[in-house]
Amino acid sequence: MNNINNFPLVEQKKIISVNGIHTHASKIKLPEILFITSYPPRECGIATYSQDLVKALNNKFDHSFSISICPLESESEKHVYTDKVKYILNVDQPDAFRDLANTINHNADIRMIMIQHEFGFFAKKENEFKQFLIALTKPVIIVFHTVLPHPDELLKIKVKDISGVSRSIIVMTHSSAEILIKDYNIPGEKITVIPHGTHLVPHSDKELLKVKYKLSGKKILSTFGLLSSGKNIETTLEALPAIVKKNPDVLFLIIGKTHPSVIKQDGEKYRNVLEAKVKELELQQYVKFINHFLPLPDLLEYLQLTDVYLFTSKNPNQAVSGTFSYAMSSGCPVVSTPIPHAREVLRNDAGIIIDFESSQQLGEAVISLLNDEQLRKNISSNGLHRMASTAWENAAVAYALLFEQISESLISLRYNMPAINLDHIKKLTTDVGMIQFSKINQPDIGSGYTLDDNARALVAMCQHFEMTGDKESIKYIYIYFNFIKHCLQPDRSFLNYVNEQKKFTEQNNEANLADSNGRAIWALGYLISMSSLLPEGLTINAVSTMQKALLKVNKIHSTRAMAFSIKGLYYRNTNNKSIRGLSLIRQLANRLVQMYRHEATEEWQWFESYLTYANSILPEALLCAWLATGDFIYKEVAKSSFDFLLSKTFKEATIKVISNKSWLHKGEDVVHITNGGEQPIDVAYTIIALSKFYDVYTDDEYLDKIEIAFNWFLGNNHLHQIIYNPCTGGCYDGLEENYVNLNQGAESTVSYLMARLTAEKAFSNKQKNTPPVAVKVIVSQKLRYSKSANDKIF
Repeated sequence: MNNINNFPLVEQKKIISVNGIHTHASKIKLPEILFITSYPPRECGIATYSQDLVKALNNKFDHSFSISICPLESESEKHVYTDKVKYILNVDQPDAFRDLANTINHNADIRMIMIQHEFGFFAKKENEFKQFLIALTKPVIIVFHTVLPHPDELLKIKVKDISGVSRSIIVMTHSSAEILIKDYNIPGEKITVIPHGTHLVPHSDKELLKVKYKLSGKKILSTFGLLSSGKNIETTLEALPAIVKKNPDVLFLIIGKTHPSVIKQDGEKYRNVLEAKVKELELQQYVKFINHFLPLPDLLEYLQLTDVYLFTSKNPNQAVSGTFSYAMSSGCPVVSTPIPHAREVLRNDAGIIIDFESSQQLGEAVISLLNDEQLRKNISSNGLHRMASTAWENAAVAYALLFEQISESLISLRYNMPAINLDHIKKLTTDVGMIQFSKINQPDIGSGYTLDDNARALVAMCQHFEMTGDKESIKYIYIYFNFIKHCLQPDRSFLNYVNEQKKFTEQNNEANLADSNGRAIWALGYLISMSSLLPEGLTINAVSTMQKALLKVNKIHSTRAMAFSIKGLYYRNTNNKSIRGLSLIRQLANRLVQMYRHEATEEWQWFESYLTYANSILPEALLCAWLATGDFIYKEVAKSSFDFLLSKTFKEATIKVISNKSWLHKGEDVVHITNGGEQPIDVAYTIIALSKFYDVYTDDEYLDKIEIAFNWFLGNNHLHQIIYNPCTGGCYDGLEENYVNLNQGAESTVSYLMARLTAEKAFSNKQKNTPPVAVKVIVSQKLRYSKSANDKIF
């Protein structure tokens, strides 16, 4: 246990200004939050919950605040901790509560205390716990893991006393919140609902996992958790004979060791009862006990290979179940007894609810699921969408926002930038190109390929190679470039839609392909701009392909197609200057300027009478035109139009791009635009444009907006949910009004990668361009390295 004066220091610099130049002063300590909770290696659900929560908070916000741990112990429950522990509260020791309160009160770095509460933790010590809470002079957050309905007067008084001295109360279900309000008269404004966190999983192939665990050919039923009689496993065992009769290939996995407190009191009595029941029913070949505490990765793989998950608790007052949550988030169709949590999340075909201790209903539900693969898939998909908001990353955002609110400006949230993960990019890419769509994170080859996606992917992988020097990127650059070449037609235009057999589809005759042609020119120009880094044969081929494509570029009149083409010509011009190239830039840029002059007013400084998709590329393209030609009018219109656009999309440290559900028309008020319909591609294009404007104007406001925009992917949006999935490396397809579209297609995933690489480069350039001063090397506050060498923080 650490000395109470040994506090964690974080590499955070206090920025001061010397003659207008930013520099940093000495190290400062972050606000500290003390977690009082059971904690591993103690084996209980709350200990695991707290460890997962702490890990999630540190992964996302360890430069915003620090977390210290005070495990709860007793004379019969002591442990040696591997994680750093600041204090230990032994509830059986005289004066332990009073001493800890005094220590906390005299520690100026501890700003608030969060207590994971279960009544059993403080059994026979309720008065000491109450006096401890009263003695604390720092804000206290209580997380109630059990909320009992219809309390007697004594329980009601206990809960109200705890609530009265707490700044905030957290529960994990809306039904628990309603019970606190109605049965305990707790003010609703004091209660925050933050669902039990769940782990993101890669949704690995079920059959491959069954092979790994020697379960091939089996239909797997499973349940997991620390074993006790409350789990009522016998309900499933009694249903198994009927299930086996219809499905002789079934196997029921009972995963988990017996609960330590049960062992102390009754030994393995309950497990022995279950084993006897298995023998009595002659189910030995259909039931397998996995009698140990599985490492988390193994547990999540067992859940991913499960065909039906069974939750049979017989406690109607069990407020929430972490095991139940983990199963749903792993894609398991769930059959459950009607605990409040199940009634809340399994509604609308997200699972099947049965009565308590009803083996007949359980058997019927399992048989119907095992005999209907499509039903299992539908329930799995519905469950995944229902549980998406409960990912630990989202739980961390919810907790951090509450910390920020309670701290009264002492905590300012800074999101960590995730490490680059190309897994999903590679998964989407075949020898032909990048597949267009995914179902969740499984590529849908039936959706084919598009020039749009492969052009963006070419830009992104060029960026990746430029930043990292990873030679594997060149393999993907070749694939995406060859796809673009394949799409170039004899008449020097591009087609967009290609099927699995590499044939062009009828959709090419039905859609306007101007933007696709512009994107291809952008991608080719970007590749050519990197000629000094890439194989010579590749860039020569790209120059030849672009020359052919440019033969028709002056016939392009689509606003965004012109903008993409200008960008491509600009990038080509950086390494391959030509008079014709400059002439084409001027020709296209003049058209944009003419559109602006025709449409712009003092209140509406834009090129069209509406804001739609990919708006940022228009002012960015004109800025590129100015960089290429030096014609000042392009810079002037670029600045005024971009500032206008930013005024419509940035409000109070958040970004809200124009919804694809309702464009913003001239004369409309932006505040009336509904939530939802926000696409990752528009946020990415905004970041790319902001970076270009920062390069030209060196105005830190553009960097600030890059930070705000990138944080949209990490949870700084109207749902406070992640859009980027750090587990798969994919990006969700859209932010809707009430949910996130969990499909991780090519457009969104590549858009995130472009945004990620652009943001890092922008802040790295800020560091490089900041002049040194006498006191030390200058470090921008905008990019700091976290404890992981691969993670960065804004």
